[in-house]
Amino acid sequence: MPSLPVTDVLPALREALAAGRDVVLEAPPGAGKTTLVPLALLADTWLAGRSILLVQPRRVATRAAAARMADLLGEAVGEQVGYRMRLESRVSAHTRVEVVTEGVLARRLQGDPGLSGVGLLIFDEFHERNLDAELGLALALQSRELFREDDPLSIAVMSATLQGVPVADLLRDPCVLQSRGRQYPVEIEHGPGLSLAEPIDAAVASAVRHALAKRDGSVLVFLPGQAEIQRVHRRLADTALDARVLPLYGSLSLAQQQAAIAPCERGQRKVVLATNIAETSLTIEGVTTVIDTGLERQALFDAGSGTTRLTTRRISQASAAQRAGRAGRLAPGYCYRLYSPAQHAALQEQRVPELRQSDLAPLALQLLAWGVTSPEELAWLEVPPAAHWQQALDVLQRCEAAFPRTSGPWQLTQHGVQLASLPLHPRLGHMLLRGLTMGAGETAALLAALLAERNPFSSAGVDLGPALASLQGETPRRGPLREWHRRTRQQARRYRELADALPEAPSVASSALGEGPLPAEEQLAVLIALAWPERVACAREGAAPGRFQLANGRSASLADDDPLAASRWLAVADLGGVKGQSEDRIYAAAALNVARFDDVLAPLAGELDRAEWDEGRDRFVAERRRQVGRLLLSRQPLSSVPPGARNQALLTLLRRRGLGMLPWTPWLQQWRARIKLLRRLQPHGPDASWPALDDVALLATLEEWLLPHLGSIARASDFARLDLHSILSVLLPWPLPRELERLAPEQIEVPSGSRLRIDYSGDTPVLAVKLQEMFGCEETPRIANGLQPLQLHLLSPARRPLQVTQDLATFWRNVYPDVKKEMKGRYPKHPWPDDPLSAVATRLTRNRMPGG
Repeated sequence: MPSLPVTDVLPALREALAAGRDVVLEAPPGAGKTTLVPLALLADTWLAGRSILLVQPRRVATRAAAARMADLLGEAVGEQVGYRMRLESRVSAHTRVEVVTEGVLARRLQGDPGLSGVGLLIFDEFHERNLDAELGLALALQSRELFREDDPLSIAVMSATLQGVPVADLLRDPCVLQSRGRQYPVEIEHGPGLSLAEPIDAAVASAVRHALAKRDGSVLVFLPGQAEIQRVHRRLADTALDARVLPLYGSLSLAQQQAAIAPCERGQRKVVLATNIAETSLTIEGVTTVIDTGLERQALFDAGSGTTRLTTRRISQASAAQRAGRAGRLAPGYCYRLYSPAQHAALQEQRVPELRQSDLAPLALQLLAWGVTSPEELAWLEVPPAAHWQQALDVLQRCEAAFPRTSGPWQLTQHGVQLASLPLHPRLGHMLLRGLTMGAGETAALLAALLAERNPFSSAGVDLGPALASLQGETPRRGPLREWHRRTRQQARRYRELADALPEAPSVASSALGEGPLPAEEQLAVLIALAWPERVACAREGAAPGRFQLANGRSASLADDDPLAASRWLAVADLGGVKGQSEDRIYAAAALNVARFDDVLAPLAGELDRAEWDEGRDRFVAERRRQVGRLLLSRQPLSSVPPGARNQALLTLLRRRGLGMLPWTPWLQQWRARIKLLRRLQPHGPDASWPALDDVALLATLEEWLLPHLGSIARASDFARLDLHSILSVLLPWPLPRELERLAPEQIEVPSGSRLRIDYSGDTPVLAVKLQEMFGCEETPRIANGLQPLQLHLLSPARRPLQVTQDLATFWRNVYPDVKKEMKGRYPKHPWPDDPLSAVATRLTRNRMPGG
C-alpha cells in the first residue's frame, strides 16, 4: 500500500468507526482518501466481513477509483473491488468494496432499504452538493434509523473541502478529521480578463502552445463543455505539438477516458482538454500545468417555466482552487487563469447546491417511492425549495406517476412505482413504458438514449428525425458517428431490457389507435408529446414562420429557415431561454400530426366549456373548446349558456377595461362632475343625499344600475347603442334633479345678459367669459348657495385668457389698469373704460353698442 498523506489520519479514522461514530474527513486532492481509506478498513474487526459502498459523483471517477484500488490489490476490477453505475457494473460475489455513482445509491436503497450486508457507506467529494448525493444521504440517515438499529451502519463523508457545508450536524457523534495532503506550490498567473460572451478557443489554444513551449510535463485544460473541447482540439490539430491532445468528458467511451487519465509513456506528454469532471476524484498522471478558463456548464432549472437550460457560467472560488491544485500533485506546478484577478475576486465562494437549481421531479419520485410525502420528513442540509417541489409533483401527475388524494398526501400509482425502478427521468420513463403499449418500444428506447446524448445532427436543424433515422439504420464503419451509434444503441437496448422486465401494470391501451399500431413516421413526435405534454406547440396565427405557442402558454421560436419552421404543430423535446423573458428557444423537436389527439394522444386533450368575453374577437362567446393545455384543437357553440355566465362575462369585461367602454357624452361627463361637486360641498348639510357616481362607485354597483340594460350586448360595438343618459338618470332621485339645476346649473347669466356654460370638469368650476361682459360686477359669481365661487377666465376679444381669478374686485382695482393699457391699442373697437365698475357690460363692439 503506498504511503500517502491520508495515512496519517487512518488510525484515528479506524478508531472512530470502531467506536460506532460517523466520520467527516477533509483531505485535499492527492491525499489518497478515495483509494486508501476503503482498502485500509477492509480487515477491521468492527466491519465483520461486511462490504463498503463508496459513492462517487461521476462515472469517470467511479471507474477510475475502482481500477486504482483493484490495481493496488493486484486484482482485476470485479473481484474484491468493483463498481456499479447506470447501465454498467463489474461486481462479483467476492466484491467487498463497491464504488457506485450517486444515482445508483438511491435506487439501491429503494430495493434494499436496510442496505443489507453493508457496514460502511462513504460519500466522496460531498462538497459538490450534487442532488443525488444529498438525496442518498437523507435516505441513508432514515434507513439507518428505521432498519439498522441492531446492525448499525457507519457513515463517512469525505471531501477536499467542506467549508460552509455543515454535514457533521446530520451525523451520529461525528469525528471530524483533516489530512494535510501533499500539495506542491503552484504559481498562479492571471490573464487580462475573459468575457462570458466572447469565444475562448483561440485564447485557450494560444495558452496551450505557450505552456508546452515554456513548461515541462503535461497540461490539463478546464473548459466549459464538449463543444468547446472539440473546437480547441481542432485548433491544436492544425499545429505541430510535442504532445498528444486528449479529450475528457462524461460521454466518451471508457477507453477514451482511460487514455486521458493514464500516464504517458516515458519521454511523452499530453494535453488533456477536460470539463469540470477533472476537478476532483480523478488523478491525471503527469500534469504540472493547468490552464483554467474559469467557466463551467451547468443545468439551471426555472420552476416558473418548467424548463432546464444549460448555461455557461463562472465557477466558484472553491472550484478555482481545486483546478489550480491539480498542477501541484507531483511537483511544483503552474496555473494560468484566463480570467483577471478582479474577476476571480468577484467569484462566489462555493458552488450553488444542485438542490436549489435543479428539476426535482426525479427526487420527488424517489421520495414518494420511499414512502415520504414531504421533504420535511427527512434530514437535509437544506430543505428542497417549495416552488421546485410543487412543480415536481405537477410533472409526476402529468406522467400518471402520482396523484394528490382528496384528504391526505400524494400517492404513487402502480405506473409511478414502475417509473421509480427505471434509471430515467420520470418523463422519459413514462415515454418508454407508454411507447411499449403502442408498439413503439424500440423508438422510445432509442429516443430516451438519444436525448441523453449530444445530437450530432443538431447543426442541420432542430428535427430529431435524422438522428433517430441514423440510429435505426446501419452503424457507420468508421468516423465520429460510429462510437455515438454504438454507445446510444447499447444504452437504448438496456433501457428496453429494463422496461420489458417490469411486471405488467394498467396502462393506455394500444387499441386507442383503432387501426393497428402507430405509424412509424409519427412515433417520434407522439413519444415526445407524451414526455412533455406542456411543450406541444402550435404555430401562431399570422406570425412569421418559426413562431409558436406552447401548451403551457409560453412562446417559443426557432430559426425561420429551419426545416420545421413551417410546421403547424410540433412536439418539443428540448428548449431553453433566459429567465424573465417570455419566449423560449426550441432546440429539439419533431413535426406532430394533430389527428393523434383523437386517438393515442387523446388523454392529453381536454374539453372546456367557455362562456366569456373573447378578447381576440372582442365579443361574448359560449362554446365548447377542445384544447391541449392552452392550445385550441376545435370549438363548437354551446346549445345552452350556463345561467348568469353571460352577465358575469360582461361585468368582468367592464371591470377590466373600465367605464370608458360606455357612450359617455360631454353632457353626461359634466352632469357627473356637477353631482360630484355637490356631494363634496354638501350644500344641504350633513344629511344631503347626493350619490357617489365616480368610476369606483359605479364599477362596484354595476349589477344594480347597468346589468338590467345589457340584454342586447353581444359585441363591444353594442355598448355604443346604450341610452346611458336614461340609465344614469334613475340614480338621482327626485327632487335632486331640480336641486342640481338650482345649485350647480349648466349655465349662468352674466352682467351682459349672456347665458354662459360652466365647466365642471376640473376641481373648481370654471366660467370663461369675455372681460367686457363683466363690467359693473364687483363680486365673483358663486353657485351652490354661495359655497362655491367660480373661477373666472376673463377673455380678450379674441377669446384668449387675460386673467384667471376668483377675486373679481381685486382684479378691477389692481390688475385691470395694466390690462386696459395693453389691450386698448390692440382692440380699439372694444370698450376699455377707465372705471369698469360703472360701465355697462356688453358683448358688442363700441360701434354696435347703443349710441356707438
